[in-house]
Amino acid sequence: MPIGLPTSLILFEGIGYSSGMKYLGPHVSITGGVENAPLNARAFGATGFGMFTKNQRQWKAKPYTEENIRLFKANLEKCGFTADSVLPHDTYLINLGHPDPEKRKKSREAFLDEVGRVESLGLKYLNFHPGSHLKTITPLKCMAHIADSMNRVLAASSGVTLLIENSAGQGSSIGRRFEELAEIISQIEDKTRVGVCLDTCHLFTGGYDLRSSDAMEAVWDEFDRVVGWHYLKGMHLNDAKPELDSRVDRHHSLGRGKIGWDPFTWIMQDSRFDRIPLVLETVDPGLWAREVADLLAAAK
Repeated sequence: MPIGLPTSLILFEGIGYSSGMKYLGPHVSITGGVENAPLNARAFGATGFGMFTKNQRQWKAKPYTEENIRLFKANLEKCGFTADSVLPHDTYLINLGHPDPEKRKKSREAFLDEVGRVESLGLKYLNFHPGSHLKTITPLKCMAHIADSMNRVLAASSGVTLLIENSAGQGSSIGRRFEELAEIISQIEDKTRVGVCLDTCHLFTGGYDLRSSDAMEAVWDEFDRVVGWHYLKGMHLNDAKPELDSRVDRHHSLGRGKIGWDPFTWIMQDSRFDRIPLVLETVDPGLWAREVADLLAAAK
């Protein structure tokens, strides 16, 4: 049985289903073993999901066993998920743009370990926060450090695409503006293995208005012009507690924050968001099954 879920939400074992055009689901727990993640996601009616590869607040963790990997792949197939419907997230401790060379090296080594975990599970993406200049170096220098760290990790690995997540702009974090994402990508040597994950809460509190269809379309047009639509490989669907352009990262349940419900249905009805993982990081797990069901219904 998936960890920490009410029995009423558990689907019958052995029942598979097609993941369809929209890969949607919550960021689920890996408590008890990474192999539980597909089961936990399926219990919410998901067609895709997010997960950490290990404890997100620790630098190191035990390697996966062969049994962990075998069971994860078996459960992924049994539950009807595909490799590109899953969006792993790295640890929050990593800062690929850290001003201090030794701390940046430590982050890079931890990041390479995360990439290796994704590879071993047969998954396609690793989503990460680009980093922070900590107000001790310029943003441009920090972006150069981030790109250099990514290039080193890409050269030492294979098969995993690194997805840069946009930030809300809090503190000294990099990635609030599309121009910053584009600058990092411009310095990546193997551009076939780099992409972007757009977080709707971060977009909104970072200054991109999504509340009307016209405003949202203007944001997508700007992303296409500045970054390039082909780099969009995943999304986090979150409402926002703070106001537009507040530069504060506080998620809310869908329809209960400042963005509102409609923008998320517009995303679900838009074929440009087909076949990429759309992950809920909303604040109330008790609402996840309803959020998933209502959004998938809106997509039909």
